[in-house]
Amino acid sequence: MAPEIIVAVITAVSVLGAAVVAAVPALVTLLRRTSSHVEAQGEQTRAANAEALDAMGRRLEARFDARVDDVRDDIDDVRESVARVREWQAGHDAEHLLLPHPRGDS
Repeated sequence: MAPEIIVAVITAVSVLGAAVVAAVPALVTLLRRTSSHVEAQGEQTRAANAEALDAMGRRLEARFDARVDDVRDDIDDVRESVARVREWQAGHDAEHLLLPHPRGDS
């Protein structure tokens, strides 16, 4: 190789090395700033997710409680209906016991 090419290659490598050495502190600072920013966003995301899950849990619990109340109301309605039917049956049975029934000659 010609001595000019060797000098040019050495100069280019030294310039690139100096640029890398000069850029390392700025690059490290940028990476630290970026990582802390990403961590802060991660915390915000986790907090938002936790809040959203809590809200969803409260809504689901409210819907479940409403369904349970509806079922309880339905059961109370059925019990009242059964009580009315039993009252009617008791009265009807009493009518059959107290009132004479004509017996037909067959």
